[in-house]
Amino acid sequence: MTRRPTLLTFFLLLLASLGFSASAQAERIKDMGQFQGLRANQLTGYGIVVGLAGTGDDSLDYSTLGMKGAVSRFGLTLPAGVNPALKNAAAVMITAELPAFSKPGQRLDITVSAIGKAKSLRGGTLVLAPLYGADGQIYAMAQGNLVIGGLGVDAADGSKLTVNVPSSGRIAGGATVERAVDTGFTATDQLTFNLHQFDATNAKRVTDAINQALPGSAVMIDGASIAIRASGGGDERMRLMSRIENLDVIRAEPPAKVIVNARTGTVVINGAVRVGTAAVTQGKLTVSIKESPTVVQPAPFSRGQTAIEPSSEIGVDQEYRPVMMIKPTASLSQLVDAINRMGVPPGDLVAILEALSQAGALTAELVII
Repeated sequence: MTRRPTLLTFFLLLLASLGFSASAQAERIKDMGQFQGLRANQLTGYGIVVGLAGTGDDSLDYSTLGMKGAVSRFGLTLPAGVNPALKNAAAVMITAELPAFSKPGQRLDITVSAIGKAKSLRGGTLVLAPLYGADGQIYAMAQGNLVIGGLGVDAADGSKLTVNVPSSGRIAGGATVERAVDTGFTATDQLTFNLHQFDATNAKRVTDAINQALPGSAVMIDGASIAIRASGGGDERMRLMSRIENLDVIRAEPPAKVIVNARTGTVVINGAVRVGTAAVTQGKLTVSIKESPTVVQPAPFSRGQTAIEPSSEIGVDQEYRPVMMIKPTASLSQLVDAINRMGVPPGDLVAILEALSQAGALTAELVII
C-alpha cells in the first residue's frame, strides 16, 4: 500500500537534504550580526487626522482638546464650553523608526493609528505633529495624507463589513528628520560587533576571520561580542567596517532543536538533531457507534401507538502498526524515513518526539511554543 506524501513530509525531507549542506556554506559577517550602536531609534508622537468623511471620533475629550490646540496655532480660539463636534477628525498615535546616521532633512515612513473610536482614517490628512525619542526630545516632524489598506462600511440595519484594519495607515516619507542621534561612532578606540545569537563557536570563527585579514585587531569579549581595534576618523572606520562585513565565515552547526507549535501542530526539526537507539510504535483505536432506530406499528384495531425501537451497533477497529526500530545516532533523514513508514499525523508526531525526549533518546532541545 502506498501513501500519498504530505506537505509535512516534503518539508522535513527538504530540511534533511539541506540541513548539513547549509552549515558548510560560507556566510558574510554582516549577515551574522551588527556593529554596536548602529541601530534604529523608535519615535512616537500624538497628532490629529482631519478630513474624514464622518468616521472620526467626537466622544473623547483629548481629541477635542487636540483639535483646539491645533487651531490655536493659527490664532483661532474657540469659546469656552463649545464642542467642535469632530466627526471629521480623529486623535491618533504616530510611530516611526529613526535609522542610524539619519541627518536633518531626510524623510521617514510613519505609521498612524487611531486612539479612540474612529471607524476609519481613509481620506484623512495628518496635521503637523512632532515625534519624540525616549529622551523626550523632538527628532522629527510628521505631516501628510494617509494611505489606508482597510475598508469599513456600516449599513442602516446595523450590518457591517470590514476589510483589514481601516483605523490604521501609513504615510511614505511622512516625517522629516530635525535632529541627528549621536551614535558615538568615533568616540572610542574600538568597534564592537554583536552576533544575532549567542554562540561561542561562531564568535571564535568571526574573530579568527577578522584577525586573518587584519592581524591582531580582534578579540572576543564573550560568546556574542567581538572587540575590534579601530582608529582614525569616520572615513577610516567606515572602510574598516565595510571590509569586515564582507569577510566570509563558515557558520557553526546550530544547536539541535525541535520546535513544536502546540496550537497549529507544526513541527520543525533542524539538521543537528540526532536520535539514539529507540523502538517506537504508534497505535490507533477507532470506536464507531451506528444508530438505526426502527418504527414499530401496532396491530390493526389494537388501539396501540406507534413507537420507535432503538437499535445500536458498536464497532471497534484497531489498526495494527509494527514496532519501528530507530538506529543509534540516526540523522534527520533517517528519522524522517522512520516517521514516514509509520504514517503518523503531525499530532501524533508531537507525542512521539516528546516520548523520545523523555526517554533520553532525542539529543535535542524540545521547544514547545
